[in-house]
Amino acid sequence: MTRKERRDFLICSASTLFLVASAAAHPGHEGDVAVANTAALFLAQADVSPPRPATTTVAAKVENSVTFTIDGEFRVIKANGWPDHAPGTFPRRGNPNVPTAQNYTFRVPLKPKASDSPQRRGGWWWGVALNGVPFEPGTGETWNNDPQSGWRYEAATGFLNLGLDEHNAHVQPNGSYHYHALPVGLVDRLGGDGKKMLQVGWAADGFPVYTSWAYADAKDGKSELRKMKSSYQLKKGPRPAQEGGPGGSYDGRFSQDFEFVAGAGELDETNGRTGVTPEFPEGTYYYCISAEYPFVARMWHGTPDQSFSKGDRPPGGAQRPAPLGGPPRGILEGGPDPMPNGHAPTRGGALAMPVIPALDLNKNGMLDADEIAKAGNSLKVLDKNGDGKLTPEEYRPPRIDGPPPRPGA
Repeated sequence: MTRKERRDFLICSASTLFLVASAAAHPGHEGDVAVANTAALFLAQADVSPPRPATTTVAAKVENSVTFTIDGEFRVIKANGWPDHAPGTFPRRGNPNVPTAQNYTFRVPLKPKASDSPQRRGGWWWGVALNGVPFEPGTGETWNNDPQSGWRYEAATGFLNLGLDEHNAHVQPNGSYHYHALPVGLVDRLGGDGKKMLQVGWAADGFPVYTSWAYADAKDGKSELRKMKSSYQLKKGPRPAQEGGPGGSYDGRFSQDFEFVAGAGELDETNGRTGVTPEFPEGTYYYCISAEYPFVARMWHGTPDQSFSKGDRPPGGAQRPAPLGGPPRGILEGGPDPMPNGHAPTRGGALAMPVIPALDLNKNGMLDADEIAKAGNSLKVLDKNGDGKLTPEEYRPPRIDGPPPRPGA
């Protein structure tokens, strides 16, 4: 869906909701005033601003540069961090930064070893793609701009606009272009996904990184390919009712909305498994970039090399830290935003507003006078907790795991 098509759709949907809400609040009908206010809230959140003129990402053309060498017990990766595909247009809404060439030197052990328990590090790149662009799954954006709150926003679940481009990447203030999920452009250049086990990078601990497609039998390189599923699931029910927390229901906008459930999928706590691969026919531990949370792993199976530390530079794409209180700078609050990164909450780029199906009683794709007159009762179907109000959690489009079908697939 183009920006213009999306804008027209939102205006049309907002107008419909306004008419419906007016009918719901009209004397003689049972619609609650709070439910009627849903239309005004939707109008306020709709992106109906005119499209901005396209801007170039850099003044001069930058070429991808990456080399791999062996130095003793390490694989050394030198790169300028510029992708081997055209990055999205930056600056953009949600990400005010411009990508620039970097000067990376990463080392990964040739014979990585598993740790006794998953390893965590703050302020580190998680790994590096084969084209020299680093992976960083986490964000620097926190609820209420309070790092101490314990609630960190997610980049690829579609609830906030962090300015990810069509390759699931965006840019840090220093110009570092980096991936938060599947590096779509790199995958395309490597021949496409789903045809074979496709290695796309190296984790900081030295273990290889693949897309989600792997052998159904981990020990048999001749078995069919199967899309590996994460073992993380969305927690059920409401978030803790605590002062200094976001409240509401677990919906996937925060990393803390998810929990690991052993055996729920094929992948372990660090989003990987042990088995044979085309590059390691004798077997190895390897990571998969899943289509659902955590996308890129948030921990390491082994010990990451110090070369992936960014020092004291935090993650995220904001230009500067925002003051405590209020939404993070550069972030679009509200319901899931359709994004071109393959992890949007709707398929095909269209907003699947649950409000319209609830009102369309005869399912003919339009709202007649009788359906509008009954809007008050119809909207109450979406009021899951029966409090007489419709919150964003109740009227927003449902989250759909995994990417939409690629054109021509």
